[in-house]
Amino acid sequence: MKLVFAGTPQAAVPALRALIDSSRHEVAAVVTRPDAPAGRGRRLVRSPVGALADEHGIEVLTPQRVRDPEFLARLTEIGPDCCPVVAYGALLPQRALDIPRHGWVNLHFSLLPAWRGAAPVQAAVRAGDEITGASTFRIVRELDAGPVFGVITEAIKPRDTAGELLDRLAVSGAGLLVSTLDGIEDGTLRAVDQPAEGISYAGKVTVDDARVDFTEPAFAVDRLVRAVTPDPGAWTEFRGERLKLGPVEPVSGERLAAGEIRVERRQVLVGTATDPVRLGQVQAQGKKQMAATDWARGSRIAPGERVR
Repeated sequence: MKLVFAGTPQAAVPALRALIDSSRHEVAAVVTRPDAPAGRGRRLVRSPVGALADEHGIEVLTPQRVRDPEFLARLTEIGPDCCPVVAYGALLPQRALDIPRHGWVNLHFSLLPAWRGAAPVQAAVRAGDEITGASTFRIVRELDAGPVFGVITEAIKPRDTAGELLDRLAVSGAGLLVSTLDGIEDGTLRAVDQPAEGISYAGKVTVDDARVDFTEPAFAVDRLVRAVTPDPGAWTEFRGERLKLGPVEPVSGERLAAGEIRVERRQVLVGTATDPVRLGQVQAQGKKQMAATDWARGSRIAPGERVR
């Protein structure tokens, strides 16, 4: 089939690479978000998906809005049979949905109808789910509500961060997307409507959402930190300045007040509503990331000081 692939971040790269390597499908063009400023120099940088397309000499389309007439005209001119989508980052108007004869097929990193929305992997980790996965479905106007072609499952490990889990799903999901498109081309695969029960939503995670509340139980603190690692990154405040936190680990032991810091020879503990958590890597404002023990030693933390 002739394809136009839509995607933007690194998580979409394995799927695009798998389609490029497929002998059955031709990636005629790629749709990705416009180049964005990055780094200290704020230079415009191509998205990971756009960069891979450039490497393979594939046409890259970067519309400011998917409803732009120029973009829709070019898409119509290309005439794709199907448009696979992985984390593109913009809603598609009906005019765009109507162009490919087999529609737009989305690879979504959850077991639909659970965790529809922008951040399904983060939501699954924060909720303490033991199993998640990926689904391929036909895009319709309603958010992530289209009929499902196929699913794969993935166990969530006890210490998984959202980033680690997403990396695994991106690879296994790429295989699912290729097999879905194979089945659509063969006429052997039919989409099945999602059940009306079990629907949940995972909205975009903001920096404010990533602030750690140490009045929560240890398990909730642990899940939140892992859910927002690496993006947007967990944080708290110490002495009025932001302190970024890598994954923490609940430990059994003497209770501490919520946010209270205890510096020991080989570990730094912080109190929660239940057991304390052990800090791992931290990054103080204006500093490099370092082990919590090194940070505590340099900060000369007094007994009873807290993060907030």
